[in-house]
Amino acid sequence: MGEALAAWVSNVIQSLGYAGIAFLMLIENLFPPIPSEVILPLTGFLIGQGELWFVPTLVAATAGSLAGALVLYTIGRWGGRRLVLSYSGVLRVKEAELDRADKWFDRYGGVVVLIGRMVPGVRSLVSIPAGLSEMPLGRFILLTTLGSGMWNILLIWCGRLLGENWSRVAGLVGSFSNVVLAILAIVAVILAVWWWRSRRPR
Repeated sequence: MGEALAAWVSNVIQSLGYAGIAFLMLIENLFPPIPSEVILPLTGFLIGQGELWFVPTLVAATAGSLAGALVLYTIGRWGGRRLVLSYSGVLRVKEAELDRADKWFDRYGGVVVLIGRMVPGVRSLVSIPAGLSEMPLGRFILLTTLGSGMWNILLIWCGRLLGENWSRVAGLVGSFSNVVLAILAIVAVILAVWWWRSRRPR
């Protein structure tokens, strides 16, 4: 992340306080160039300096994360399925296949949302299939709040621990995310092979 953007994030937090944290976390869910890996460690550093308090910071960050996730969930639930089916010919997606995907997400979606909220690069996107599969809103809110809360605690704590070196957290998370994404890619390939074999006539 560039120094100019980091300075802007710092100015927002310094000027607006907890409301600024909530605002930054909301747009972080919608505009990935502003990553939580920078916002939250900085708040951890400011907590260590006595400029912020931990509990209000966590509440603001989690509320902002949930608000952003709800925007994407809404897009998926009230626009996604119709949009996909309207381009089914181009995308080569049949309604029956989409129904099977919905059932799969209904069965395992809770774990996907909970864990996905703690995986960089996936945190925001997981809200769309949750809406697309019409996951109950209350369940989505609960799982998103839990997953986001745990992620926020981790990054705030790391920033508090590293102090003036809080910016190093982004690099550490980047290395972690590469490992996680590699594992997810392997799992995706396995699931794709299983799905393809299940469609073959016997």
